[in-house]
Amino acid sequence: MTDLVIRALDERDVHLFDTLPDPLRAAEALRTAHYRPGWKRVALRDGRVVARAAWWGGPDDTEPLTAELFDFADGEEEAGVQLLRTAPWQVGLELNLPGGWRDDPALKAAAEARFDAARRAGQRLLVERYLYRWTRECGLPDRPGRLEFAPEPDDAVFFDALRRIHSVTFDAHARKAIEEGGLDLAAQEEIDFFRWCPSPREWWQTARTPEGDLAGIHIPAHNPSGPCIGFIGVVPERRGHGYAYDLLAECTHYLVERGAEFIAAATDQGNFPMAAHFTKAGYPVVRERVHFV
Repeated sequence: MTDLVIRALDERDVHLFDTLPDPLRAAEALRTAHYRPGWKRVALRDGRVVARAAWWGGPDDTEPLTAELFDFADGEEEAGVQLLRTAPWQVGLELNLPGGWRDDPALKAAAEARFDAARRAGQRLLVERYLYRWTRECGLPDRPGRLEFAPEPDDAVFFDALRRIHSVTFDAHARKAIEEGGLDLAAQEEIDFFRWCPSPREWWQTARTPEGDLAGIHIPAHNPSGPCIGFIGVVPERRGHGYAYDLLAECTHYLVERGAEFIAAATDQGNFPMAAHFTKAGYPVVRERVHFV
């Protein structure tokens, strides 16, 4: 077997990236994402692409935040391992998969081969998530009318609420942050992410009971790809009443009132209550995403 050449692409040969088969149909799912040519890398053998990966970041980021597309040709798993292992950016990997991929033997085999290569390259599985995409054809969810929503300009209020919400959480990313730096880090990572988003800070809202007690928060947002359900969280002492659905319904209406034609969302597959709320609110699962760190 001839030697492997691993390198970045540029504007002159970025077309090579699309010459590799895409058994997981990941490129189609990520067609609205913009990948800079210099953040696309390929492994070549005899001038033919045998593995590829694309890294992603926001328009103002100087370094990518994650790898989002990773593929290799049949029999070239080792090339995929080397491609990830030698990349100048050692960040997480997010693999987008068709919904129900485990039910299709060919998809399952292709996905598991990429998981194995990612692990061999030093990645660790963190969580699997459901990806949702609401459109106007889905219909607006009913607003239960049990909570009172209002903007809150003080970040400290959201920081405190996030600490309380994450003190008992199903969210794998929050749990990872708590392991690394406690509740303060978990809360600050959320604040930092929504400050990074291009949507206005004024959109962040608290939700209170008619008696004025904080029930939770919701953050309608735009990420670089469009409108999304940024965050839904109920404080522990107010759980058990289904308030997460109230927050999700309000967040959906809020974005639609500001012109959203579609709304993206996601939740960990182990977060059964939140997955049920998305179903009730009319959000269909369109893909699944496997997160490695």
